[in-house]
Amino acid sequence: MTIEFTVSDIIPASPQEIYDTWLDSHGHSRMTGSPAHATANVGDSFDAWEGHITGKNLELEPGKRIVQSWRAADYTESDGHSQIEVALEPAEGGTKITLTHRNVPDNQTGHQAGWLSHYFEPMKHYFGESK
Repeated sequence: MTIEFTVSDIIPASPQEIYDTWLDSHGHSRMTGSPAHATANVGDSFDAWEGHITGKNLELEPGKRIVQSWRAADYTESDGHSQIEVALEPAEGGTKITLTHRNVPDNQTGHQAGWLSHYFEPMKHYFGESK
């Protein structure tokens, strides 16, 4: 059985800045504070958090949308891949980022809080400092 959830916040950067940083190894690593390998090419694989997270770029709309398959190292073999969709839209104060995580194994209840603590809060700090 799987679950789905959505988290959203305002990040003090343009949609294109967030998009470019998410899909760049150096930028993603600096943004989250943890090693990552990423590219802005559909079909390419990525990893984050020292390889704890792996996946593939499925759909990319520059400055607007990122869809990736996503798998944590502690998923069981039968869990398969989950999927994230990151929607970026201009908003007062920067960009409204809406992340929907689908097909999450129901025993992985910490993912929603993890997105906030490991991505959204570090992104606010990273982009806030660069202004």
